Amino acid sequence: MTEFDSQTGQVHEELAARIDKPVFHLVGEAADALGRECYVVGGYVRDLMLGRASKDIDFVTVGSGIEVAREVAAKLKRSHLSVFRNFGTAQVKNRDYELEFVGARKESYHRESRNPIVEDGTLHDDISRRDFTVNAMALCVNKDRFGVLVDMYGGEEDLRNRLIRTPLDPDITFSDDPLRMMRAIRFATQLNFEIVPETFEAIRRNAPRISIISRERIMDELMKIMRSEKPSTGWILLLRTGLLKLIFPELYALRGVDQVHGVGHKDNFYHTLSVLDNVAANSDNVWLRWSALLHDIGKPATKRWDEKAGWTFYGHNVVGAKMVPRIFRKMKFPLNDKMKYVQKLVDLHMRPIALVEEEVTDSAVRRLLFDAGDDVDDLMLLCSADITSKNRDKVERFRHNYELVKRKMIELEERDRIRNFQPPVDGTEIMSTFALGQCRQVGLIKERIKNAILDGEIPNEHDAARRLMIEFAGSELGLVPVE
Repeated sequence: MTEFDSQTGQVHEELAARIDKPVFHLVGEAADALGRECYVVGGYVRDLMLGRASKDIDFVTVGSGIEVAREVAAKLKRSHLSVFRNFGTAQVKNRDYELEFVGARKESYHRESRNPIVEDGTLHDDISRRDFTVNAMALCVNKDRFGVLVDMYGGEEDLRNRLIRTPLDPDITFSDDPLRMMRAIRFATQLNFEIVPETFEAIRRNAPRISIISRERIMDELMKIMRSEKPSTGWILLLRTGLLKLIFPELYALRGVDQVHGVGHKDNFYHTLSVLDNVAANSDNVWLRWSALLHDIGKPATKRWDEKAGWTFYGHNVVGAKMVPRIFRKMKFPLNDKMKYVQKLVDLHMRPIALVEEEVTDSAVRRLLFDAGDDVDDLMLLCSADITSKNRDKVERFRHNYELVKRKMIELEERDRIRNFQPPVDGTEIMSTFALGQCRQVGLIKERIKNAILDGEIPNEHDAARRLMIEFAGSELGLVPVE
């Protein structure tokens, strides 16, 4: 390809109209004052073409981007300038926009690192180093060429055809920076685009290079996939490219069907993705989506063939819940209440199903409300999403029974106030009543009161709980209240 002549090109009338705003003209004036070429680049141009709004705008200048940023900050009212001299970048923020400036550059890579050696370059160099054609377009803001689109690699056409491809040789692109393989899958998932065959095959060939990428970077891309409208797209692409086995072997272990005597179980990987998409269609809560992805993660370890029962996965919820902290640590996810939330839902996800399949007793519903607490609604959404059978009659029966369980939960919660239940008689009252210190007997009395309330023996009220406390302590523990 010949060197791009930045002084030629046609105005893209539609895009010129979309950037016909004071901020773009102000940046163009600042660049003109310094004699610099200046372009809006990358994701902002892509999103402009897709009609997606953004207040974060990236600019490339031929020459120092920091100098242009200083000039813009001086012209833009109530703005704040941040300069990152080590990286050759600067940021200008005000109430309405976040503007990033960088000088055009070229990059080269060492094989053992994704961190490039950066040098000053031309606009051609800068556009060529970008990951995908749809992100390799530049839109001029200089006054005499305002709205001229620089599209050297057919990005506009690929955007129109909904395609992901690299501007240069994909093997070099992905070998230089393997994170771009994750980004290709993430963009395909977010935008519902197709990765072109030569780019897809290059990801497969270069998949082992993902080992040089930090877990934090991988996690960031996975979180963006999980926030997409249909996150299963990304996980299927990760499987097909060979990346899934490398970055998430526990999930990879779910795929496939074993058979004994011609009897097979369902493919738990694709079942999991169906549950994930069902949850995503009803909730933006990304941690509920992670709960869906991990709800059956314990199945490979618990899979057994029983001559009478067939394929079983007994206790997979308990095993899966124990796996969650280890997975979170390895994936560099937060080890806080988010992890505990996911662990709880993985542990409890079989409970509502058991209620649906068996007689719905008040006691069982109270215990579910107690154990799930404020997360019970999310748990019910997850369990409803878990109904993926192709047997329509079975699905209808399950959904009908779920509605019965939900109604009973509402009724019992209104009457018994079980959610976030606190015993009406606490440990302090037990100790003072029987002149006890902290000891095993106090725990036994508290447990007896809790179970009596959950089983419906007594109402969730102080006087009834105190009477039971005195009766149980005397008959079972030989304790007598002090005067």
